Amino acid sequence: MEFLLEINVEEMPSSHVRTAMEDLKERLAKELAAAKIAVASLAALSTCRRLILVGDFAAGQADREGLVTGPPKAAAYAPDGSPTPAALGFARSKGIDVAQLEIVTNERGEYVGFRTVEKGKPTAEVLSRAVPQAILSLSFPKMMRWGTGSMKFSRPIRNILCLFDGRPVPFEIDGLAAGNTTTGHKIRAPRPVRAASFAEYKAALREALVIVDAEERRAMILAQIEALLAPLKAQLYPDPHLLHKLANDVECPFVFLGEFSEKYLSLPIEVLSTAMREGLKVFSVVRGAKQLPLFMGVADAPADAKGFIRKGNERVLKARLEDARFFWDHDLKTSLKKRAPALKHVLFQEKLGSYDDKTQRLKKIVAYLCGRADGEKIEKDAVQAAELCKTDLVTDMVREFPSLQGKVGGLYARAEGLPETVAAAIYEHYLPMSLEDASPASLAGALLSLADKLDSIVGVVGVGIQTTGSSDPFGLRRNAQGVCKIILDRKLNLTFPRLLDKVLAVYGERLKLPPKEITDYVREFFASRLRYLHERQGIRYDLINGGLGAGLENILYVHLRIKALDALKASPQFEPFILMAKRVNNILAGQPAGSLNADLFVEKEERDLYSAFSIVKENVAPMIAKGDFAQAQKMVFRLQPGLNVFFDKVLVMAKETKLRKNRLGLLQAIRKILVQMADYSQVVVEGEKAAGPR
Repeated sequence: MEFLLEINVEEMPSSHVRTAMEDLKERLAKELAAAKIAVASLAALSTCRRLILVGDFAAGQADREGLVTGPPKAAAYAPDGSPTPAALGFARSKGIDVAQLEIVTNERGEYVGFRTVEKGKPTAEVLSRAVPQAILSLSFPKMMRWGTGSMKFSRPIRNILCLFDGRPVPFEIDGLAAGNTTTGHKIRAPRPVRAASFAEYKAALREALVIVDAEERRAMILAQIEALLAPLKAQLYPDPHLLHKLANDVECPFVFLGEFSEKYLSLPIEVLSTAMREGLKVFSVVRGAKQLPLFMGVADAPADAKGFIRKGNERVLKARLEDARFFWDHDLKTSLKKRAPALKHVLFQEKLGSYDDKTQRLKKIVAYLCGRADGEKIEKDAVQAAELCKTDLVTDMVREFPSLQGKVGGLYARAEGLPETVAAAIYEHYLPMSLEDASPASLAGALLSLADKLDSIVGVVGVGIQTTGSSDPFGLRRNAQGVCKIILDRKLNLTFPRLLDKVLAVYGERLKLPPKEITDYVREFFASRLRYLHERQGIRYDLINGGLGAGLENILYVHLRIKALDALKASPQFEPFILMAKRVNNILAGQPAGSLNADLFVEKEERDLYSAFSIVKENVAPMIAKGDFAQAQKMVFRLQPGLNVFFDKVLVMAKETKLRKNRLGLLQAIRKILVQMADYSQVVVEGEKAAGPR
């Protein structure tokens, strides 16, 4: 049966809507599961003024059968089968006829008893308790109380519509009774809307200028944009976050096209688009990569027949662009180099010093990275970029538009005539901001970004600030994912422990935790981020653990190990080899280091295995050195036949000490190669059985 809930509120921030929508759905689902109400479907929709759930639930709880037991059979019935006073008294106490008693058997023997049936509650009755409970349990970053009530919510609740099977579900929240009516668009059509089903509700609200599905509103916005821009052969400057926000900020999307003076086209497109987005939440319009003197906005209205919306936005935008042009011109009067001393007065973190302190560290870390990533030719420019990359923090443009930091520094560097390598590195050094962002396109930008992120991670961890499940105030997860993404995208072959040691050395005595404690935490932190990145790619958890288990000496190589395991998992040789590798591990568990002397082999099978191992070792070493783990594993597969025969024909744990140590030494040499490729003990093989030593 159909369920429909709408919580009608004052305008909520899109971030509150997004969180509350899924939270409300999850909380009601849990309430229904606890009440044993079958849920066929439950979906969440929303607008800036409405949280909506629509679902298909069972009519009620299933009836529950019970069994009430009484005295033992021997005490309840006489030898002739007639009920005794014990049976009669039990039946009378339960309000049933003695004829309804039956014999039941349990672990203690035979007893008399009777069966009961408890009628399930109707779903509507369950909902009258579950829905208000789910609503009242919602929380928001900021909550408010209004009127004389005691309830707190993101914004004041104005109305609640709640229906099950077409009928209102009766309940109250803070004196507000749920019913079967809502209202149309708050400004354009605030008339009452009555509904008995979701289809009727959706259609009636559409007539009242409310589109309840955010994806439909997004599609409407894009269709209107396309219709307006097609004749101009123009496009929107990409801004998916703004599009998402606008689709959630309106109930009746109307796209309008506005103009601004061509004199502002002298500003870079990054500045123009940011001024438009942050000042008015409107889009830049481009043709190719060139900004046009046009912008597009989305209003919460059916139309703009007299152009009031467009003209109002044009008037406000003119002021914002005038501000941006002033900031641009004024900032360029002072070079980035001359601004650098002001960073001494900008705090990075109270225990880690100023941004000038950070800048001095970045110069050293970047120089180190250039020497390890074939960046010797760009080292001078990369160090200069490190010196200047934070200076835009003290510009008027960044004070007004904080989202431009980094980018505007690169734009100013280019306008000053600094080398393009320097400008590009400054522009890119905050990238990637998320896993969906591209990594820096330039090597200097990539190395500066690595230095910046690693400096923040090591510093914050080093002063004792740790990331928890709900708290990451310094964005350490985002920074660590950015480091991994840059290394993997650019295939940077870096020794991770040495890199951490360099960052620690640059910090000197400023960090309060012992270096080993810092590096242990950071290594585990990066392991968790690598695990997350590969899980997103759909790779099995055990293969990820196998790749990580070989060590975090090189982030790129961890990735290549995991990808090699994933690529080879379907090979017919893979699972038998995994079992063989595990058998080697089992035999060597707890054994002291053995010596390997080819002259001590006495059995043909051990000589054959040693010969095969020697060939494999010689071929595998260069493959491992260059990270070709897929080919290295295929090469190591060649050891399996020899190992099979070896285990069948040769007694590893021989009584003679020299033989035993030599055979263990051979297996230890083989394991030494295996552990460079993966920790095969982490890989799960279906139906495997533990193999003991022989």
